Amino acid sequence: MDINQLNCFISVAQTLNFSEAARRNYVSQSTVSRYVSDLEKEFGVQLFTRSHRDVIITNEGKTLLPYAIEIVDSLKKAKTVIEQMHNGGQGKISLGCDVTSLSFPTKCIADFNARYPGVTIDIHQLDEADRSLAITGGEYDFCFMPRDMVPENSDIESIITHYETMKVVTAKNYKFKGRKSISIREIADEKLLLLSESVAPIVYMEIMDLLRTFHISPQIENVFNDLVSLYVSSSSGIGISIIPDSLVAYASNQYTDSFAIDDVDTSIAYVMAWGKNISNPAARLFMEAVKKYAKGDDNEYGL
Repeated sequence: MDINQLNCFISVAQTLNFSEAARRNYVSQSTVSRYVSDLEKEFGVQLFTRSHRDVIITNEGKTLLPYAIEIVDSLKKAKTVIEQMHNGGQGKISLGCDVTSLSFPTKCIADFNARYPGVTIDIHQLDEADRSLAITGGEYDFCFMPRDMVPENSDIESIITHYETMKVVTAKNYKFKGRKSISIREIADEKLLLLSESVAPIVYMEIMDLLRTFHISPQIENVFNDLVSLYVSSSSGIGISIIPDSLVAYASNQYTDSFAIDDVDTSIAYVMAWGKNISNPAARLFMEAVKKYAKGDDNEYGL
């Protein structure tokens, strides 16, 4: 018994016409007759009664029909799943995200998950460990981070995904209220709340460099290893924070206000990085989702 025999049997049972069954299955009528005859021999029963005018399905044929349909459907599903596994449509993607890299991965993951719901997506925050090993050692398929955090390693490829600009976040109705932007000099006397250098080294260094450029001595009130503590402190008025634009969206505007910095370029380039030896078939599919949104003006796609 094979799937071709079952397909032809199903077609004959549904149409009660051997010629139509042959047309549907792109075979000759004699082939359909042979397939049905082979099934009848295998089961030891007659599945159809035939005359010059009519084809009538027997009770045995009616009994077999739902099982035949179920078997064919199961085989089709198995074939689809196996093809998806081979092409990456099933399996698992592991992503490492820098704490300041949230908006871009979010939309890529949403797009990918809608198209390939069979792929498990595992997301972790990149810690302070060796990021070169995290990228090339197989712990993550892809890592999202500021470009300047990517280690110099010939086994690592990357592509620019987007740019982030810095914004100032204050408690609601602070003295800048009603404005869309402020100048960097206006925060010279403010107490600063920052993400720690160990957690967000590029953002921390960019802020320090920015203040030094304008000869501002930073008054750092506190540094944090997590966004929740930073947001709570900012919204409570303990100080003001400077964070990448996309992180502002994760702060509640019920308790905070945000302002662009209007007199200096604060943009930071972000990338997605991966090891050249990546072998996960689902990775190629994830790259397609990334291509839709990435700036793409860094290294060429290496997958």
